[in-house]
Amino acid sequence: MAIKKPISDRPLVSIVTPSFNSEKFIAETIASVQNQTVTDWEMLIVDDASSDDTVAYIQKLQAEDTRIKCFPLTENKGPANARNLGIKQAQGIYLTFLDADDIWFSEFLETSIAEAKKHRFVFASYRRLDENLKPYLSDFIVPRKVSYTDILKSNSISCLTAFLDIEKLGKKYMPLIQKRQDMGLWLQYLKEIDFAHGIQKPLAIYRIRRNSLSRNKKSLLKYQWKFYREVEGLSFIDSVYYMSCWAYKGFIKYRN
Repeated sequence: MAIKKPISDRPLVSIVTPSFNSEKFIAETIASVQNQTVTDWEMLIVDDASSDDTVAYIQKLQAEDTRIKCFPLTENKGPANARNLGIKQAQGIYLTFLDADDIWFSEFLETSIAEAKKHRFVFASYRRLDENLKPYLSDFIVPRKVSYTDILKSNSISCLTAFLDIEKLGKKYMPLIQKRQDMGLWLQYLKEIDFAHGIQKPLAIYRIRRNSLSRNKKSLLKYQWKFYREVEGLSFIDSVYYMSCWAYKGFIKYRN
């Protein structure tokens, strides 16, 4: 049963979606939001100066569904800037993220809201498919809860399932770095609350694309190290420890 819109004009959930040359996949992403059992949402799509027809397509849908809002940027500044603009514009009680090539199952919002009422910061398991939505890796089943130090060791909170009660927790913004922006945001909240709570049931599809940098761990080593040292301000010894944990857990995460 769909959750009804409250008396207030404020949307229940704000969904932030950065896009860049996403016309190949974004129709499926938006459709997965429109198919949610919860209908009281706003989808804030911040286009990072696409050179394809992404913006024209989004604006067409926006004219048909006023819950969709498009913010086209004239200069490409990266996903952290785009997501932060979305966060700034968010009016909802809850805040969540969905990249322009990923997909939610229809009960994602309903299940996340129920858990967020108890825990404030929740995240879910997800399926891992290839570009054509064929099985690629086994489902990623998240831990039941994670702390600040857990996330330093391995970021098990995905951007496509993180769900925050910002009415209680307030708005925070991603660090303006090239990689690991989402991890930086989760850690800001986990410095103030003990745990984020995981939902064991897969509620989304993470589309693993051939050119995905997140699959190339070697190319991410320098960003991970820089994140520990410059964003989190960890000591050299602590950075070596957490980097070792991250490398090992990353190998396990993507081995099957």
